[in-house]
Amino acid sequence: MLRVSEPVLTWMRRAVAAAASATAVAPTTSYPSTNVTLRTNPRAIHGEVRHHNTDYDNTRIPWDFTTASYETIHNNILPKFPRGRRISATIPLLHLAQQQQGGYIPVTAMYKIAKICEVPPMHVFETVTFYSMFNRHPVGKYHIQFCRTTPCMLCGVDELMERTMCYLNVRMHGTTSDGLITIGEMECLGACVNAPMLVVSDYSNPPNFSYDYMEDLTWESIKTLVENLRDGKPFKVGPQRPDRSYAEPAGGRTSLFFKEPPGPYCRDFDAKPDKEADAAPPPKK
Repeated sequence: MLRVSEPVLTWMRRAVAAAASATAVAPTTSYPSTNVTLRTNPRAIHGEVRHHNTDYDNTRIPWDFTTASYETIHNNILPKFPRGRRISATIPLLHLAQQQQGGYIPVTAMYKIAKICEVPPMHVFETVTFYSMFNRHPVGKYHIQFCRTTPCMLCGVDELMERTMCYLNVRMHGTTSDGLITIGEMECLGACVNAPMLVVSDYSNPPNFSYDYMEDLTWESIKTLVENLRDGKPFKVGPQRPDRSYAEPAGGRTSLFFKEPPGPYCRDFDAKPDKEADAAPPPKK
């Protein structure tokens, strides 16, 4: 029989007690299907990870997709996924619901999406609280989200974000007093070579929606963006440097100067037999 010394037993008891304390779930409410508490203390991105009833978002407020949204669902989204596999339609439906709602996803919309996707409501709630592009609370007409991952951080995005919040007199996830702009943060936006960057979600004219990147940020370019949004003017999307095109090096290309890239050999079906014939040895006489 394995014998364990008393100091080791004491350490094990303390470890088990600490683990039990860390994983304790908060008391249930009258809405257990949305009572979710994370076991860690993550950085807040887009709101709380536990639903709390509010005047604008509670289970007593009816919600449904519009006729136009249902046409999109039945013609463009659900046909891509067979019955029994509609769980994969969760994210497209969440995007559609957020656009229809003008920037956030109410809890009753999650119940509706769960019914359409034939999944438990908890699955939809977990998806919403995991991805930083989904919002649990109302946002302004323009939602500006700064990328906070390593390349942008190293290129000074934190300072730019702080200056922007001071300029607008808002805190993180706050909205300006006129309801025009909300400031937030986002995980990697994917254009790391052009860091720092942000994304602007335009909910000013629902159900129309746009999602535009701004890269190579400076304080002057951010200030120009804010003033253009206030004046209802368009703003420059993509790289802000005049000497950069898309994700090319600043100053222009240094390689890949051909106009059209050659296709891979495996796709050159017509030329393949000829190349194999040229490489084959001559027939014996």
